[in-house]
Amino acid sequence: MTSIDDVCINAIRFLSVDAVQKAKSGHPGAPMGMAPMAYTLWDRFLKHNPADPQWPDRDRFILSAGHASALIYSLLHLAGYDLPLDEVRNFRQWGSKTPGHPEHGETPGVEMTTGPLGQGFAHGVGMALAERWLAERYNRPGHTIVDHFTYAIVSDGDLEEGVSAEAASLAGTLGLGKLVYLYDKNDIQIEGSTSVVFTENVAARFAAYGWQVIGPINGHDVQAIEAAIASARAERCRPSLIICQTIIGYGSPAQGTAKVHGEPLGEEGVRAAKDALGWPQEPAFYVPDDALAHMRKAVERGAAAQAEWRSRFESYAAAHADLAREFELYGRGQLPEGWDAGLEELFPPDAPPNATRNTSGKVLNVLAKRIPVLMGGSADLAPSNKTLIDGAGDFGASTPSGRNLHFGVREHAMGSIAGGMALHGGVIPYTGTFLTFADYMRPPMRLAALMKQRVIYVFTHDSIGLGEDGPTHQPVEQTMNLRAVPNLTVIRPADATETAEAWRAAIANTTGPTALLLTRQNLPTIDRTQYAPAAGVLKGGYVLWDSRPGQPEVILIGTGSELELAMKAADALAAEGIGVRVVSMPSWELFDAQDAEYRESVLPAAVRARVAVEAGLRLGWERYVGLDGEVVGMDGFGASAPYQKLYEAFGITAEAIVERAKALLAS
Repeated sequence: MTSIDDVCINAIRFLSVDAVQKAKSGHPGAPMGMAPMAYTLWDRFLKHNPADPQWPDRDRFILSAGHASALIYSLLHLAGYDLPLDEVRNFRQWGSKTPGHPEHGETPGVEMTTGPLGQGFAHGVGMALAERWLAERYNRPGHTIVDHFTYAIVSDGDLEEGVSAEAASLAGTLGLGKLVYLYDKNDIQIEGSTSVVFTENVAARFAAYGWQVIGPINGHDVQAIEAAIASARAERCRPSLIICQTIIGYGSPAQGTAKVHGEPLGEEGVRAAKDALGWPQEPAFYVPDDALAHMRKAVERGAAAQAEWRSRFESYAAAHADLAREFELYGRGQLPEGWDAGLEELFPPDAPPNATRNTSGKVLNVLAKRIPVLMGGSADLAPSNKTLIDGAGDFGASTPSGRNLHFGVREHAMGSIAGGMALHGGVIPYTGTFLTFADYMRPPMRLAALMKQRVIYVFTHDSIGLGEDGPTHQPVEQTMNLRAVPNLTVIRPADATETAEAWRAAIANTTGPTALLLTRQNLPTIDRTQYAPAAGVLKGGYVLWDSRPGQPEVILIGTGSELELAMKAADALAAEGIGVRVVSMPSWELFDAQDAEYRESVLPAAVRARVAVEAGLRLGWERYVGLDGEVVGMDGFGASAPYQKLYEAFGITAEAIVERAKALLAS
C-alpha cells in the first residue's frame, strides 16, 4: 500500500513536471530528486503559517537552487499559500506568480529571489545571524519571542560558487547553530557529471569550517531525512549541512543524467515517469484529495503556532512594554520619532576640512545611538571605512549582542549576508569596503535592488583622490557601474554637511539599497550661510550657488570631491563677469525621481553651456550636460602618486573647467 508520504512526494514531483512541460521550459530534474527532502522538511519541521507569510517568528526556507523553482511553487500551493493551481499552470508566463526563478515579493511564501547560485546559501547566513542577534536583544527569561530556524536546499552548483565558501566559513566561526542546509548531492550539472570539476571532500571541507556534517544519507528516504534534520536542530553551537544523495530526474527515463537538468521531459518522458512512479497520466496537474488534505494541515498547524506565539508576545508586552513596542516598530521597517533630528547641525560652517569617510563615521555613530537595530561592519577595513559603532561590542559566537560585524576579507559574502539580514527584517544592515571592491559584491547588491531591500553600502576611497595606493585601488568605472543598477540609490556627497544628508536619505530609503561613496582625502566644509542648504541632497541635485540673479550663462555640475573644483572654477568665471551656476549633483537617482518642474529649475533647458566634473569615467554625464556639453573626468585608469599630482596630471582641475566653460560660451 502506498503511504501518504509517497503520494505527497509524487504530487510535488508531478506538479513540477507538468508545469515545466506546459511552459516548454524549465528544470524538472531537480524538483523530482529534491521532493522527498523538501516534503520531509515542510511536513515534519517547518514552522510557518500559509495564511500569514510575514509572521515574524516563522522559520525561513530558501530554495538556493532557484532553477528548481517549480518545486517551491508546488510546495506553496499544496501547503495552502495564496498560490492557486492556475498559477502553477501558468509557470514562467507573463504576469504569473510563478516566474522562472523564485522572486521575493512576487510569490507569497518566497523568502528571497534566488537563481544566481550561491546567493541563497549566503543570504541564509544573514537571516540566521539576524535571528541570533534579535533573540539576544529581545528575549527575556520566561519570555521567548524570537526562536526560529533558517533552512535551505542547496545544490552542487551552490557549493561550487565561491560566495558559499566565504559565507560558510563565517557562519562556522560565528556558531550559527540554527542554520540547517540540506545539500542535494545529485552529482549532475548542465555539462554533465560534477566529477569533471567538483571532486573535493565536501564533508571534510564543511567540518573544517566548523559545521556539523550529517551524511551522506539517502535523499529519497523520508525516515533518514527526518532523523538527520532532527539531529541538525539539536545542535545549537554549529550550523549543519545534511548531505542528501539523490538522483536527478528521479523516475524519468533519463534520470541521473544532465538531460533532465534544464529542459522538459517531453511528452514521452512525462508518460514514462508517471508510469514508473504509478501516477495517473491524466489529468495534468493532478493532485489526489488525500495528498492535498495532508499537505493543507500546514494551515491549521501554522495558525495554531502563530496564535500560541501571539499569546506569548502579549505576555511579553505586558512585562516588557518598551521592548515589545520597539520590536514591532522595527519589524515593520519603521523608525523612531526624532531619529534624524539635528543632523544638519553636526558640522558648522567653521568645521575644519575632513574626509567624508570620517564625517560619515561621526554621523553613523549619532544614528546608531538613536536606532538600536542599525548594525553592520566591514570587510576587514572598519578602521579605514570608519564603520565601527563606538561601545556597541562585536558580534560573535559568545557575544551575540554586539552590533559590530567583522566579515573578514569576504566582500561577496558580506553583501549577501547583509541582504539576508535585511530580508529577515527587524534590523538595518550596513557594510563597508573600498569602492573599487564593489565589484566583488556586485551580485548581492543587484539582488538587494531587485528585492527592494534596505541595505546601506559604505564605500570609501572613492576616486583617484585616494592617491598612492595606485590604480588597483582607485575606482574609475565603479561609480558609473553602480549608477547603472536599477533601484540602487548612489550618493556621492561633497562635504561633511552633504554626508549627513546622505545618511538621512539612506536610512529613510525603505524601497531599495543605498550606496554612499566617500573620500579618503580631506575636503573643506561648505559654508551653508553663504551657499544653499545641504538638504538639497535629498533631491539628488540642487543649485548650490548662482553668481548673479536670473538665468545663468553656464552651468557647472560637480559631485563628491570635485564639487570643490567646480566652486573654484565658478569663482574665476564670475570674476570675469560671466553668469555661472554651480549645481551639486550627489545622486542621479534622487534627482531623476523629482518632478520635471524641479529638474528644469535646476538645469534649465535653455542653458546649453554645461560642464560636469567627476574623477571617474566621463561616460554617462551626457544625460545632464547634453551632447553639446563637456565633461572633465577620466578616460582610463589612475596611477600611484599623491592625489594632488594625480588631479593635475589627469587634467581634473579648476583651470580645466574654466577652459571648457569658456570654449562652450565661445562656440
